[in-house]
Formats: sequence, C-alpha cells, structure tokens
Amino acid sequence: MSEEQKTTEKFQFKAEVKKLLDILVHSLYTSREIFLRELISNASDALDKLRFESNKGEKINDAELPYEIKIEYDSKEKILRVKDTGIGMNKWEVISNLGTIAKSGSEEFLKNIQGAQGDANNIIGRFGVGFYSVFMVAKEVVVRSKSYKEGAVAVEWKSDGLGDYEIREVTEELKRGTEIEIHLKDDSTEFAEKYRLEGIVKKHSNFINYPIYIDSERMNTVQAIWREPKSNIKHEQYVEFYKFLTYETDEPMDIIHRSIDAPIQFNALLFIPAKTYDYFWYNKENYGLDLYVRRVMIQHKNKDLLPEYLSFVKGVVDSEDLPLNISRETLQDNSIFMKIAQSVTNQVLNYLIDKAKNEPEKYAAFWKEHGKIFKMGYMDFVNMDKYMELLRFNSSKLNSKDDLTSLADYASRLKEGQKEIYYITGASREALETDPHLEIFKAKDVEVLYFFEPVDEFIFTSLRKYKDYEFKSVDAADFKTLDKFKDVETKEENKEKLSKDDEKHFDSLLAKMKTVLGDRVVEVRESKRLKGSPSCLVSADEGFSSQMHKILKMTNQETGPQKKVFEVNKDNNLIRNLIEIFKKSPDDEYIKNTTEQLYEGALLLEGLLEDPHNLVNRMNKILEETSALYKNSK
Repeated sequence: MSEEQKTTEKFQFKAEVKKLLDILVHSLYTSREIFLRELISNASDALDKLRFESNKGEKINDAELPYEIKIEYDSKEKILRVKDTGIGMNKWEVISNLGTIAKSGSEEFLKNIQGAQGDANNIIGRFGVGFYSVFMVAKEVVVRSKSYKEGAVAVEWKSDGLGDYEIREVTEELKRGTEIEIHLKDDSTEFAEKYRLEGIVKKHSNFINYPIYIDSERMNTVQAIWREPKSNIKHEQYVEFYKFLTYETDEPMDIIHRSIDAPIQFNALLFIPAKTYDYFWYNKENYGLDLYVRRVMIQHKNKDLLPEYLSFVKGVVDSEDLPLNISRETLQDNSIFMKIAQSVTNQVLNYLIDKAKNEPEKYAAFWKEHGKIFKMGYMDFVNMDKYMELLRFNSSKLNSKDDLTSLADYASRLKEGQKEIYYITGASREALETDPHLEIFKAKDVEVLYFFEPVDEFIFTSLRKYKDYEFKSVDAADFKTLDKFKDVETKEENKEKLSKDDEKHFDSLLAKMKTVLGDRVVEVRESKRLKGSPSCLVSADEGFSSQMHKILKMTNQETGPQKKVFEVNKDNNLIRNLIEIFKKSPDDEYIKNTTEQLYEGALLLEGLLEDPHNLVNRMNKILEETSALYKNSK
C-alpha cells in the first residue's frame, strides 16, 4: 500500500448533496458561465477574511504574498484553474465547506431549486452552494488549499461530482490560499479560451476589490468608486466611471453618490445624463440600474430599483445583504430589495427637490431634458407629494414660453378665495393666448397653467388636486366661481346695454341657434366668460375636456358622446348684428350659415373638427358675398 493510499480518505456526499449535484449536472445549462463568477466571489471572500485576520494582528503564513486572484487555462488539456491567496482551509474546514450543502437550509434550497425548473440557475448562491455550480462544466474538480495559520498542513479535495469525494494531506510545498483545478467536460471547452474568460470576468466580476489576472493581465481595472467615501473621489473619477458605464462622451448633468447604513446597507452611484435619451418610448428595455452584491454584478439594467418615470437615471446599486444571482421574480418578493428600491427612489427625488429649491435655473435645464419622462410618475402614489412638488409648467403669469412655474408657486399667487388651479391645453403659447376661454381669466387676472403636451392634462385628470386646490380645465370652469373676482382689465369699448326688447330677441336668437345645431350641443346660452370673441364651446358637466377626449380617442378608448354647451357673447358686434337681422327676418339663411360657421369655428379651436370642408366652403361663400358688397360700396 502506497503512502498516498494511506493518507487518502474517501467520503460519501449526503443524499441532498447528491440530489443537488444531479440537478446541476443534468438540468442546468442556460447560464453555465456563472460558475466562474461564483468561484471568483468565493475567492474574494477568502481574501476579505484574511485581511480581517491580518488587521486583528494575527500571524499570517506567507505574509509576503499579494492579495490577488489568478485564472489560468490550458485549452489543450481542457483544464481551468482559479487561484487565490486568501485565508485558505485546513482539512476539517474543507470537509465542512465542500463536503456538505450549506450548514443550514439544505432542504429549503432543494425545494426552491426543484420548483424553479429552467430558472434554477438564478437561485444558485442563495444558500451557500455556489461552489457546486462548477460541476455544470467539470467532469472532475481538484481543490488544493492551505490555511493562513502557522504550521498548517495543505490539503487536497477531489471529486467527480457523482456521489463521493476524496481528501488527502499534501506533502509537497504549497503557498497560502486555495487553488481550484477544473477538468472540463467535452461540451465545456469554451471555458478554457481566453476571450470567453475575459468576457465573463468583465461582465460579472469587474469590480471585485482584488486584482483578477488572466495570463498575468489584470482584467478588473476600473475601480468600484461607489464603495469609497465621497471625500476620496475626484470629479474626474466620477466622469471617467460615468463614461465607462454609459459609453457617453459628455459629462453627466448630476452625480448622486450615497452610502446608506440604516435600516439597510447599500451604496449607490447614480448619474443624470446631460441630454435626454428619449428611447424610453421606442426601446423600453434600454433603462435600469446595474445591481451588485458586494461588487459582484447580479443584474444588468435592473428595472425594479427605480420607477419608470426615473428611467433616465443611470448608475449602480451595491447591496451588502442580498444573495447572489437573485432572479427578478425572487427580487419582487424580497423585503430587503424592496426597501433598497424605495430608498434609491427617495434619494433621487430628494436630490431633485434640493436642486429645484437651491438651483432653480439648473433644475429648469433638467426639466427641459427629462421632464417628459418624469411626468409619467403620476401613478407613483407612495411618492406623490414629492412628485407633484417637482412638476413644472408654463403659465399665463410668465413672460415667455420657456419660463416655468411649480404648483407651489402657482398656489402662492392664488387670489383670495380661489380654490381651483386652472389649466388649458394647446399647441403653443401663442395659440393659447388667443383662445376665447381665457378671456374671462385675463379680465379677472386669474392665472392659468399652459399645457403644451397632451399627457399634461392626462396627468391632472388623474391627480385631481394639489393639496386643497382642485385642478380645473378652463372650459369646465364655473362662471359663478370666477364672477366673485373683480375685473382688473378694462374693456376696449363700453357696449351699451341691450334694451328689454333686444334682450327678448337675443333669447329668441339663442333658441333659433339651438334649432340649427340640434343635438350637436346640449344647450345654447349667453356667455358670461367671453369678453371679446363671439362664441365658444364649453363642457356641459364635470367630464373630460375636449383635449382629454382627443387623447382617449387616439388610444382607441370609448369616451361616449361629448356634452358641449355653445356659449354666445351678446356684446360682440357680430352677435349684435345677428340680433338686428333676426328682428327683421328670424328665418334668414344668413343666421343659419353664421351659426354653423361659429359652431364649426369653435370646434376647430377645440381641435374637434373632423371635416373642415364645409367650414372652408362656407367661409369662401361669405367672403365672396362680402367682397361684392365692398366693391359696390366703392
């Protein structure tokens, strides 16, 4: 009997380990590359433990060795080696760490992995079994390890993963640390190719805190600066990392670097780009934060760390407490992850609130670039107060289309007794300022928010109110509410009041107009809101505004019939002329044509006129008749 046979001991894996190995070897192939990530992560942990012992003042074997991880490969022999100079293991630690499936939770792990089926790869590492993933690619694994403790004897562990393993003490000289020698299966020889190994390291382990070498070339050259104190990081380092992360050439607009210790521990380094990436609507997968666990990449572009309306934010989040390789489905049920996501969202919103308060001009620049996407947060009920404080719009009180106001600023300018925040939607500021619906608001000096994008009104319809102030579209405004405010704008001309007889004829004219328009309107009535224009359409109830109906119609949603009221301004010269014509001939064709023209003109302003042909033809006929009159008067 040889000396090696005397010192070699054979052990049987426990039943649950055999079951696990069978699943790994025969069922899981979709993400086999994660075995290398697991081995590198274990090596990093071993180096962390050694550093801890060294800081305690313990004597360390081979103290001159650098803290590092090396990956060696032999494509001809189909062998891969992963080496570290970490804490190492003695015989009993090898048996404890490699001979059993986690020290606790094995039954829970097996239950999870058996139920996971094709997604089982995503829970490797959750129960301390990451090492066993090596058997997805290995036909035999040899582990050689030597403890950091003085006088330690090196030990070798060997297994083919089929049911047992061997352990022997190693008499040849070994340095401190652990070497894992992997004899690759015939269908796994890609893992003995440099390009493949480099890709895996850069994808999963680029920010491990210790050097990782392949053929003496260091792979992880970019520092995980998010784990460093902000005081230690220069602006140039942030910019360099941002460009590395995003492939951008410009500097970021904002940098948010946070280290959170309670109630959960994580680090976050977030960037707001200087320019908008309006890909959200066209490539919905092109957003998300990179999720790390102790510098190990877990998910690229995780979409659950921030809500979609903050999708313009780029960056990384690194947790100390999450398990490795946790799936999206598992994340959604993980209380630690949910707390991290809530905290990250709060960090971004709080940063923006401070920016808006202390640097309003810079916040305006942010809003110009990213406001469209940010507006989509109207369903974030948890953060609704913060969301509403950050909204910005143009308004009738501002000097130009580029100026912005917050809802808080609008509220500070409310007239005494005003309980509504009014808004109007249109294509441009110029178009809105000539809208008939604004005439009474100008006369009363009541501020109106200007919406230039259809989504704005959709947001306000969903939000309903800001603090105690209700959002109200101008075409649904109650005149009785507005009438309590005094006029501050002088009329261009003082119209004489209609006589009692003319008042009666005006009422009859309104009835005639209703007959002409029929069921197209629910009512024709005198307008109290118009100060110059002859007529307009207003909502008959508290339902959707005209703009909102257009939005819903564009999305093929049924809105039902629109209830509109046709309002007529008796002080307008055209209407007064119609009264005189009506007094002479109530059935005059001119009254019918003018009513149709005024109605379709109002529809045009509302954006609801589907066919303009009648309007244009009628207008041409009127111009023809008036031009003849003008010619004959000369």
